[in-house]
Amino acid sequence: MITVTRPATLDEALSGLDGTGALPRAGGTDLTACLGSGVIGSAPVVDLSGVGELRGVDWLPDGSARVGALTGVGELAGDPGLADAYPALAAVARVLATPQVRDAATLGGNLLQRNRCWYLRNPAFDCFQTGGDSCPARSGDHLYGVVVDQGPCVAPHPSSLAVALLAHDATVLVAGAGPAQPEERPVADLYDGADPARDHVLAPGRVLVSVSLPVPVRGERSSHRRATGRSRSEWPLVEAVARLDCGVDGAGPVTRAAVAVGGVARTPLRLPGVEAALVGALPGRAPGPEAEDALADLASLCSPLPSTGYKVDLLRATVRDVLERALGVPRS
Repeated sequence: MITVTRPATLDEALSGLDGTGALPRAGGTDLTACLGSGVIGSAPVVDLSGVGELRGVDWLPDGSARVGALTGVGELAGDPGLADAYPALAAVARVLATPQVRDAATLGGNLLQRNRCWYLRNPAFDCFQTGGDSCPARSGDHLYGVVVDQGPCVAPHPSSLAVALLAHDATVLVAGAGPAQPEERPVADLYDGADPARDHVLAPGRVLVSVSLPVPVRGERSSHRRATGRSRSEWPLVEAVARLDCGVDGAGPVTRAAVAVGGVARTPLRLPGVEAALVGALPGRAPGPEAEDALADLASLCSPLPSTGYKVDLLRATVRDVLERALGVPRS
């Protein structure tokens, strides 16, 4: 039997997690699956659903936003203020999973979920994440694995919201029990591709409290695209988010670009070469020669596994698609 406690405050939750080996439960969509498949044992669970201070969107005087980690994915998708200020984030939230999952899943849970490798989820196998000393997917069936090889584990990080937040230059607030102050860090620092044993770097007992988004860029053009094996309820093979600053009316040349991708590595990635090449691009026109060269150079980032070579071309095509859509290039 699994023991579940339901604290009412963040301090109570942190105390319940401190040194107890307990697992935090947010929406429970991934934790329930992990418990059912034997990925994790029968550790006690601290249910965070009653901690009101972890929910909701707070708008700060400068126009930036702080979003509680327990805010639902469905809430992110349906919030008109977020859609106006951070369109890429809202676009990603709208296409995650199914409506039922979006209603249950949370922002923090999506960022900190476990990967979907079928070897991890099968108790007949041991891997780095279950106490083993190897990655059976690397020498086995890794059709949906990484194409940018960052380390021993070859399972892509599954968080689509992390891709959007990386493109939005978001930060996260992390807290733990004891005298240590809450710590703010870039969302990218939640992940370490060289660590095969974990899908995120938060130490046991630490809780993701909130996500902070910077002051919105008025008039930005953005797009999100995902390449999947079917049209609905599928994990992306490759996905990309683009944000383009084209002036307050969205009609001028690109002065700053942010392009992030997921489904290709152990962590979500920014593409600085592509971003730099987009500066000066004009809305309504296809990316110029510099951007085409940067897209071609994406192959140099890749070190595909025997079965993931198809992702090299898919990555390039998905990024090109998201750039053309963000620029408003007419579709043939």
